[in-house]
Amino acid sequence: MKITGDQQLIKKMNKTIVLDTIRQRQPLSRADISAAIGLNKATVSSLVSELIDSHLVTEIGPGESSGGRKPTLLLFNRNAGYAIGIDIRVNDLLAVLVDLEGHVLQEKLVPLRDFSPEHVLDQIRQTIHEFRQQLPESPYGIVGIGIGVPGLVDDKSRVISAPNLDWNKVELLEPLASEFGANLHIDNEANAGAIGEKLFGAGREAQNLIYLSIGIGIGSGIIVGGELYRGTSNFSGEVGHMTVAENGPLCRCGNRGCWETLASEKALLDRAAKVWGEQHPDLEEMLQLARGGDSRATQLLNEIGAQLGVGLANLVNILNPELIVIGNRLSLAGDLIEDAMLRTIENRSLSYHRKKSAVAFANLGIRSTALGAASMPITAFLSEPDSVPVQVSGSTAGL
Repeated sequence: MKITGDQQLIKKMNKTIVLDTIRQRQPLSRADISAAIGLNKATVSSLVSELIDSHLVTEIGPGESSGGRKPTLLLFNRNAGYAIGIDIRVNDLLAVLVDLEGHVLQEKLVPLRDFSPEHVLDQIRQTIHEFRQQLPESPYGIVGIGIGVPGLVDDKSRVISAPNLDWNKVELLEPLASEFGANLHIDNEANAGAIGEKLFGAGREAQNLIYLSIGIGIGSGIIVGGELYRGTSNFSGEVGHMTVAENGPLCRCGNRGCWETLASEKALLDRAAKVWGEQHPDLEEMLQLARGGDSRATQLLNEIGAQLGVGLANLVNILNPELIVIGNRLSLAGDLIEDAMLRTIENRSLSYHRKKSAVAFANLGIRSTALGAASMPITAFLSEPDSVPVQVSGSTAGL
């Protein structure tokens, strides 16, 4: 029995390798796969046949001949199923419906005025149902759902604390899984953003990167050697709460001088309130004013850029990353804060450390977390495609 079990495991692993090779190098032939991964042609042909039967791979016709019969080329079927990614933010939630390669088919922004877990869960459910009703026909329908939360999420997917939402010990997984199935993933939103930028955005070529999610607060996802670093308790990345000013502003965490009290969107708006009063501009209005030449808005953005640079210099010195990607809402101000930010990094970081460390703004803009969240159920699904039955039908397929 052990031999049979081992054979089944090896076959499963080989099948996953074949599928990953097709996804990464498509279009290619069976012979190309055999040469790339070292499996014999008969084994590759058998596994490819199973993947075709599972609707995950399609044949697209002949390629160029190298002297014999023209090879049949293969493509990954990105429309075999779909995934939903949701980014829970302080003022709204952003949801995307994507194919199996992360291309966005639909997107919805839902304003949040009530941050109670019950209301947020209702909005998530409603959004999922709306996406299901408009789902294109596919063999697998919605294969899973990923959710990014602005707070501490433990290794059981429980939200331990989300201060900016006033959440403590909130259970999201169980009430959603009972309705939408087991392929449900809940993670810190910055971790999801790091995965999004690594897979689809500015970090695709980087093996060691830090993704900074800068909105009302500041969080980070840290990728080391191509893998997400989670820390001992799954709580790594709370860089917004490193102290950068000993007697600085009071933070919601109870500490003073946390980086996010000086360099976040909230920090910018707090400064704006001192200049304009209660009727101060929001972030988008501030950017419009600065681009129109308003000196007050320009000055405030320069100050935020400089404070951002202080924390970035610390990260460069401590972690010496290949790339730091700045995402979430403050990335919208990239062109206005970049000069002050880079000058501060130059002045405060160690020269040898910053020599090979680059700073970029997120390619995915405010979608980084939602796309990273969507990638989690896709990865789980493609690692065990045989466990999901084919359900060829219209908009009600899948979940």
